[in-house]
Amino acid sequence: MSEHCVVLVTCPDRGTGEKIGATLVEERLAACANLMDGVTSIYRWKNEIQQEPETLLLIKTRNARFADVERRVLELHPYEVPEIICCDISAGNLPYLNWIDESTR
Repeated sequence: MSEHCVVLVTCPDRGTGEKIGATLVEERLAACANLMDGVTSIYRWKNEIQQEPETLLLIKTRNARFADVERRVLELHPYEVPEIICCDISAGNLPYLNWIDESTR
């Protein structure tokens, strides 16, 4: 397993993403959080097809911090079942990965 990961979290709006991202960075759970506006999500929820605009939050952290990131997102997120998906970073710019380490200790 890689030491670093990107965590994907969809949010109902930019304000929610900003709040979650800022909290994670302030608490040193994440080195960086990027917001991508203009995402349209199509999904099945409670047996009905839904289509909603969302903001995608990309969180850079260490795998060792994922459980804490997940816990904190669950505390802050308004959705009943938020998307929280961890994707390993198999390779990357070494100084950037080192910066992730320093920022999340």
